[in-house]
Amino acid sequence: MSELVYLNGSLVPRAPAMLSPLDYGFLYGLALFETMRAYDGRIFRLEEHLNRLAQAAEELAIMVDIAELRNAVMATIKANKLGDARVRLTVSAGEGEMTPDPDTCLKPTVLVMARSYHPYSEDVYVRGFRAIVSSYRRNSRSLLSRIKSANYAESLLARQEARKAGADEAICPNERGLVAEASMCNIYLVSGGVLKTPGPDSGILPGITRGVVLELAAGMGIPVAEGDIQPEELFGAREAFLTSSLIEVMPLTVIESKAVGSGQPGVLTRKLMAAYKKLVARELG
Repeated sequence: MSELVYLNGSLVPRAPAMLSPLDYGFLYGLALFETMRAYDGRIFRLEEHLNRLAQAAEELAIMVDIAELRNAVMATIKANKLGDARVRLTVSAGEGEMTPDPDTCLKPTVLVMARSYHPYSEDVYVRGFRAIVSSYRRNSRSLLSRIKSANYAESLLARQEARKAGADEAICPNERGLVAEASMCNIYLVSGGVLKTPGPDSGILPGITRGVVLELAAGMGIPVAEGDIQPEELFGAREAFLTSSLIEVMPLTVIESKAVGSGQPGVLTRKLMAAYKKLVARELG
């Protein structure tokens, strides 16, 4: 069976699916997206993903129908007969005039794609990710730093920078030189028994998995500090890890060729990794 995608109300084969050359997502990056992970055909924290997109869409004056998006996501998974899957929901302002004017976009474009997802092997989680500090910076004063926009060039460039250096991820400072986030993940440090992560004012995307981890930490009695993190704290931390919907909780064991703590996944990191998996199993049955 050929891969099916959801496009503006219909499930269609991917190959002939077409977007307008005047779509503002393509022309000007006026679009949003969510990357979600399905487990046995069900998406973890789907409503949080949809609500985040809807809030961002309001900022960009893009009208969305959450019920339509929910149905589109689930229909795409079912049509492709997927269990464990990577799901991408994209909403753009739609087709408009070639001259930049969002008011000429009358109807949003909605696209959903889903494919089987094969997570990293257990060996990778035992080894942990290696990261560099990126030369690309987040602008904490920009709207784009806190919404999941299709303007993704900085993240892609930072990830390419990491790959060229033989690393898995790139940690992006903000314009003040403070730690913000990795190219496609949120970041956390453990120091003095406290779980530290950059706060919302640091120029971060408020990750769905980030929210889950903070929720778990609170329930486990782990002290949490959200706020400014100086770059030198990266190298003095006892533990570090990254999170996203796809990788869940990934230990960060090397930064700029220097071991984080013992160079092995830390105790608190391992506890949160296990707690996250239990929560997914409990919520999705």
